[in-house]
Amino acid sequence: MNWTAKTRPGAAATAAGAAPAKPGPSVSSSTSANVRISNGLKEFLSLLSDTPQARVLDLGPVWQSTVSFFIEKAYRISTEDLLRAWKDFLTGEEESLRKAPVGAEAIKVSPSMLADKFLETALQYPEKSFHGALAWDLLDYFDPEVVPRLMERLSRLLHPGGALLALFHSRPVERFHRYRVVDSQTIEWLPSPTIAVHAHVFQNREILSLFGEFRSSKTFVGRDQVREALFLK
Repeated sequence: MNWTAKTRPGAAATAAGAAPAKPGPSVSSSTSANVRISNGLKEFLSLLSDTPQARVLDLGPVWQSTVSFFIEKAYRISTEDLLRAWKDFLTGEEESLRKAPVGAEAIKVSPSMLADKFLETALQYPEKSFHGALAWDLLDYFDPEVVPRLMERLSRLLHPGGALLALFHSRPVERFHRYRVVDSQTIEWLPSPTIAVHAHVFQNREILSLFGEFRSSKTFVGRDQVREALFLK
């Protein structure tokens, strides 16, 4: 993979080539006007086109349209709903604390410790498993202390030259959304039941710091207060 860009110094469902994913609900584009032209997705796909049978990791829920889109391009796609898994993990941790014996000494668990425990079961793939990853806006919803650990893991999962596409809101969001691929330059954002509260608005310098292990980046700013950030490892 290569591009001309600003250079800075310095459990899972799988499709195509593995066990087929059980599709999630399919939402017709005609039922939702929440579509946006995505220059970030267009550039992401352009980078993947350099690699035959590229392997892609989608960190959102399984959508039939997204799965079909990548299969038709002869790519292999794995889906892991990372934010849902994080919520279920936190719910389990809270339940364990409630069931602790009366009088038991309370153990303070920091967000970073929770992240380390979560990653013992989440994102369990061999290093350099993927040529591209779709992170959507999930980084906005994790505790800022957790995000660096997620980024460290995601970086290890990508091939050198691999691309990661992420979305960042420039202000707190009023409603929770999920994302799916409609076509090569269009994504649909679908209002969904809230599974996490918007946690943090990242500034540019914070984003660059998070992606410090990546060698180049492009940013596309939309009128909807969403920044598309594409990073090349």
